[in-house]
Amino acid sequence: MTTVAKPLIETKTAENAQITQYTASGVTAIIDKFTATNYSTSMATISVNLVADGNAPVNGNLIVKTRTLQPAETYTFPEIVGHILAPGGFISTIASAASAINIRASGREVT
Repeated sequence: MTTVAKPLIETKTAENAQITQYTASGVTAIIDKFTATNYSTSMATISVNLVADGNAPVNGNLIVKTRTLQPAETYTFPEIVGHILAPGGFISTIASAASAINIRASGREVT
């Protein structure tokens, strides 16, 4: 068994559509850190789903719903840290604005 610590989602701007940000392709993934920063001058929200292989992002796998971030606020999502994605599972997000929130996730992939 091999464990590799790595960025699961490199720093990027979250889209205002439901987008798969990371897929545990052929590995089990452990989420160690998930961060979002509102770099805009207006309030913005983000929702995060942790989805099992073969499923779609729906209310049943919604972990954080419309978390409001004030301008310049950073949030580290304790609700997500420590969760495990089985092979094929994925992280999906949707933000309220296309140019407001940067996200990054780090963790470990186990093969």
